[in-house]
Order: sequence, then structure tokens, then C-alpha cells
Amino acid sequence: MVGEDGPGSSRDVVSGFDPEQGAAGGGRRRSGAVWAVAGALVASAVWASAVFGYGIGRDGKPDPRGYRVESDSCTAMRLPALTKVLGEQVSEPATELDGIEHPALHRIRCTVAFQTRDTPVGENGTRWSVEFGVSLTAELHKETDPRPEFEASSTLTEIDGSVVERVERVPDLGDQAYLLTLEAGVLRLNVVEGGAVVRLALTGWTFTEDDSDDENGPPDDMAEPDLLAYRAELINDMREVMKALKAG
Repeated sequence: MVGEDGPGSSRDVVSGFDPEQGAAGGGRRRSGAVWAVAGALVASAVWASAVFGYGIGRDGKPDPRGYRVESDSCTAMRLPALTKVLGEQVSEPATELDGIEHPALHRIRCTVAFQTRDTPVGENGTRWSVEFGVSLTAELHKETDPRPEFEASSTLTEIDGSVVERVERVPDLGDQAYLLTLEAGVLRLNVVEGGAVVRLALTGWTFTEDDSDDENGPPDDMAEPDLLAYRAELINDMREVMKALKAG
């Protein structure tokens, strides 16, 4: 099934907890290879791998692989798998203001929120709610190979002040793909294919309208959303987004 591990495949955890253990209770949980290249033959093989395996031409420019990243590309965020399990989206995907249209790089960023889920009223009369959101960042690099920067950014131990708790390679998705779990309640899937870099991030959080209770956080018996439970749906929707960006 798309988005799930098939026969003979295995999850390759780069860092973090054992994938067989699953998510820790309560929802919120608190290296790289060095290639030695020696001799002209090995260097030639590496170059050939880049040309034929990743579509890097003699001029060093990456192959766009059919991707189109323009100001209207947020329509690629249909997210059928996540919508099925999280509920309807509350609005059309919103385009953020940090887009780029440059001869060397096109980038768009889009966000969408799902319907808020209310939890039962607690003993003190406070009602807590759970909300999920998804953001999409798509880049099309036209002059330089994005893979070195992609590999470095996908194996960071901290992103925007949030600790990266786990990094997992995802097989059979683009040229390379990593699934990152951040302590701040974020599950992010990064994919590079030719000159395209696509990131799909799922965020979940709890909140209440009562400011005093919100400062103290949710009750101990109320877990933060377990985002790893939506791993397969996030991967499925990433495949759909990639197809839509190519079709656009």
C-alpha cells in the first residue's frame, strides 16, 4: 500500500528512538556517511551516478523532472489521506508571503488548517480543543543541485529552536526522503527529486479559550496529539502533492 512499508523494505532510522517501539505515551516525546573517492575511475562513476541517477546535466543544472512551482501551486494541497482521518479542511490552502520567483529558484509555501476537535469538559469545567495544520514548502532549483543542502538540512539536530527527536529515511520516495519528528509537535517529511525539494509538515496542538488554564497546560491525562500515528497518511499525501506539482 502506498505510504506503508512493503515486503522486504525496512524503516531506516538515522537517529532517535527504535521505530519498533512506536510513539511514547503522552504523544509528545522528550553521522552522516563519508564517501572516500580515490582515483579518476571512482570520480567518473560518481559523476555518472549524478548524471543518470539524479538527472544532473553536464552544465551542472538539475533536471526539473517535470515539476512546476508557481504562485498558484498551492492547489496541490488536496491532502485526501489526512483529510480522511483528521476531518475537513476549514478553508482553501493559504499562500504565505515568503514565495520566491527568481531565475535560479522558485519557491512557494502554503498552509491549511483542519476542523478543531473538542474534548470532553474536564472536572474544572474547562474544555480543551485539539487542532491540526499542514504546511507545504515547494522549491524548484534551476541553477544548482539542491541535494547537498537538502541532506544537511534533513539531518539537523535542531530546527528553528526545536529539537529533532528522530530522523527516518523513507524508501521509494523521490531521490531521497527523510521523515523528521520535532519535539514542538511537528512531523515533517522532506523529499528531493531532481531540482525539486518538497516539504510537508503536520502540526498538532491542544489549547483552551481559558487563558489561565492555557498557561498551565492541559491536564496530565490529556495527551498531546500523537503525530506519528499519521505517518502513512503524510507519506501518501506527499506522493499526491508531488504528482500534482508535476501535473500543474
